[in-house]
Amino acid sequence: MKFEDLLLEIGGFGKFQILILAMLCLPRINLPMHFLLHNFLAATPSHHCAIPHQEVFVNLTTEEVLLISIPRKPDGTFSSCEMFSQPQFHLLLNSSLPPENKSIIQHCQHGWVYDHSQFTSTISTQWNLVCEQRGLNQATATFFFIGVTMGAMMFGYLSDRFGRKTMLQLSLVCSVVFGMLSAASVSYTMLAITRTLTGVALSGLSLIVLPLGMEWVDIQHRTFTGILSSIFWSVGNMLLALAAYLVREWHWLLVAVTGPCLLSILCVWWVPESARWLIAKGKVKQAHRHLLRCARMNGRKDFAQLSDFFLLCQALTRMATDKNMRGSYSYISLFRTPVLRKISLCSGVVWFGVAFSYYGMSLNLTSFGLSIYLSQFVFGIIEIPAKMVMYVLVNRVGRRPSQAWTLILTGVCIGANIVIPKPFTSLRSVVAIMGKGFSEAAFTTVFLYTSELYPTIVRQNGMGYTSFLARLGGALAPLVFLLDDVWRSLPEVTYCGVAVCSGAMAFLLPETLNARLPEGIEDIE
Repeated sequence: MKFEDLLLEIGGFGKFQILILAMLCLPRINLPMHFLLHNFLAATPSHHCAIPHQEVFVNLTTEEVLLISIPRKPDGTFSSCEMFSQPQFHLLLNSSLPPENKSIIQHCQHGWVYDHSQFTSTISTQWNLVCEQRGLNQATATFFFIGVTMGAMMFGYLSDRFGRKTMLQLSLVCSVVFGMLSAASVSYTMLAITRTLTGVALSGLSLIVLPLGMEWVDIQHRTFTGILSSIFWSVGNMLLALAAYLVREWHWLLVAVTGPCLLSILCVWWVPESARWLIAKGKVKQAHRHLLRCARMNGRKDFAQLSDFFLLCQALTRMATDKNMRGSYSYISLFRTPVLRKISLCSGVVWFGVAFSYYGMSLNLTSFGLSIYLSQFVFGIIEIPAKMVMYVLVNRVGRRPSQAWTLILTGVCIGANIVIPKPFTSLRSVVAIMGKGFSEAAFTTVFLYTSELYPTIVRQNGMGYTSFLARLGGALAPLVFLLDDVWRSLPEVTYCGVAVCSGAMAFLLPETLNARLPEGIEDIE
């Protein structure tokens, strides 16, 4: 007897499962509000070098003071990182004239002046993370994703050993603590450390929420569960745009996106532990109790009111004593057998490509000609129809081709924007939005697909391993923006190439459409 057979007896998708999914939706909403927070936390408004002794120029307008103090770039805008060592008064007569001596152009000596019309303060304006310090600004996102990467390995192992629910609760509590400490940061070093630890904590939410919900539903509703969970990610995307629009000061913005984790802690308290995991660990009595609770809530009274539950207990005991359930498994187990090794290698590459291209697009909101808040909202709202389409495709076409082609088309859209001229802002925006839709479709599919590829006994280890590679991709994505100093289009070429190559790798994975969730390693071998 398989676990799916038990679910059919007690109700594979009834009130019990709907309530579980409802309780898990809020933690899912929390995730993008932190994962994409860098767009607003570290936003760099327009700026120029601070000009000393401006009281000397009382008879000049602000524009004229800038003209004689700040050199212009080839596109006619004032330089953000350079200034004249001496005022160039001759430019007042003809602003197209070159400076009298190019050696008088120097880096900013007295700090910077920022445009506060859009942001009251960000970490860029607080600690002057611009020009030569621009790398530290991008590194803030990398530190966060390094934390998520470490957390993926840690929570993947711990949730397989100590349970999904326990680790989810720990993850939420730590997210609140480190999120609030980040908001109270008084130095860049403190912010970097606390954001890294926040990433470690939030990795547990990212890793556990979907499998915990999926392990309670039957085969027929597994796709629906995966798509529904990912829709709440998109809701979080849009709510982040709203929160950032309303809260323009970075300390309070961190508080605003961390606060909902407190409500999530209360919601998760009601959610039961995964009965699959309890059975796999031989904890038959606890699994028995949760299954009875499920049966009663789903209206299976005949089943719930049996006096001895002999058949149920017998089935549970057989599964619990199966040799594959009693073994001890680690990340090394993912590479011991041929089929599981191939799955692990290929899915790892796919996850890296999905995250690398997704965050490459999501953390680059200013290059498409829209307001940063509107871009964030549109990028969030386009994900919902993308997920609806994927709900049909993964059930009709299958998981494997859906995964491969969404990634390849993401790369195609990124590549198309390389050749579309900058003045065509409307066309570039449309192509970028399409690319974001494909990228989110790929992310939606990979969560569902991977949770179906790995057996129950190593599922969280598998999710931890693939999430590790995904977060590695997320950590590298912001740093790739710095390659524009080498060649302006090099970041986009990199994102495009990785997306297409990882999409091609997805064709090597097995199809899981309408297949039972494997319980032991022998089920896939």
